[in-house]
Amino acid sequence: MATSGSSHVVSGDVFVDNLFMGCGNNVIDFAKPAGVFFGCRSVSSCGKATIGLRNKDVRFTSLAIPGIAYKSWESKKFLGQSLRLYRASPSASYSDGAAAADIPFDISATVENPADTPACKNVGQKTLKLHSGSCYLPHPDKVATGGEDAHFICEEKRVIGVADGVGGWADVGVDAGIYARLLMSNSMIAIQENSKDGVNPAIILEKAHADTDVMGSSTACIIALTDQGIHAINLGDSGFIVIRDGTTVFRSPVQQYGFNFPYQLASTSAGGDLPSSGQVFTFPVASGDVIVAGTDGLFDNLYDNEITTLVVQAKRSGLESQATAENIASLAQQRALDKHRQTPFAAAAHDAGFRYVGGKLDDITVVVSYITGENNQ
Repeated sequence: MATSGSSHVVSGDVFVDNLFMGCGNNVIDFAKPAGVFFGCRSVSSCGKATIGLRNKDVRFTSLAIPGIAYKSWESKKFLGQSLRLYRASPSASYSDGAAAADIPFDISATVENPADTPACKNVGQKTLKLHSGSCYLPHPDKVATGGEDAHFICEEKRVIGVADGVGGWADVGVDAGIYARLLMSNSMIAIQENSKDGVNPAIILEKAHADTDVMGSSTACIIALTDQGIHAINLGDSGFIVIRDGTTVFRSPVQQYGFNFPYQLASTSAGGDLPSSGQVFTFPVASGDVIVAGTDGLFDNLYDNEITTLVVQAKRSGLESQATAENIASLAQQRALDKHRQTPFAAAAHDAGFRYVGGKLDDITVVVSYITGENNQ
């Protein structure tokens, strides 16, 4: 579980609506908190995962079927718009056909005080565009079922989303990845049906949640780009950061009831939190800014300054967003496998009263979006 990023806010104007921060350090072990079913995430043993994923448009109809084999993707245009929903495949690889090599990393490039960064540039009437790429590395023990993360990219509507199914459902024979994938699929459908006057992520998540009626639960984060900035909703411990000129200028705070126990959406019959408990953000952005969204598999294993350094290195090398996402996911996986390195998860465990060193092996989802102006692609 990533620690709260509330101290990382921000240059420019940021508006936080519906702020419900979780609290409490009374969790006595890594199992389910007493009397609460949904917070059941355990610390997993380390192993090696060597697969990534970049699929294109996919067919939605099979996503809610238990026992589905996630081996392939099919192209489909939905309501005249191209959508991409991503899921894991046991035989998937990085888009260039090979696993990413170890990433050289210079920790000396640290994040400075966000308050010292310049205010958002005036982009006038230019239309901002979102150029996104992604990488998904399932937990090695969950490769056969595709893991429990899900995400989507809808470039025409300038929207991205990530979700992290809560793994504790496996204790009662439920694959929470099915819930997460259906939630993201329903989010894309809601975007197409409710975006005439622009995309409102809170409304999208509310409609997607209402239509996701399978067992399981999930965190969720949906981010939409407008010509004025980004409009986002985040519920749980997935989230995003905004990088500008080599500095992290915004980070969505974590919502959790206690250590490793995030807010989460669930089917109506199973209870859980409501979309209205999510935090809604608007934040001004400009051409050249970069959004990095991910599940806790990213933010539990990499500090914001590590992510920012990789983005700076990638931009200097002329890498596209897809390659940048792969590099970030690869380093997050390296950190997850390292039993001796200090990580955000280890720091959070220490703050909660636990002795824990090293990374946390988990599903890792990274979505990187380059923001460009109409004439700056």
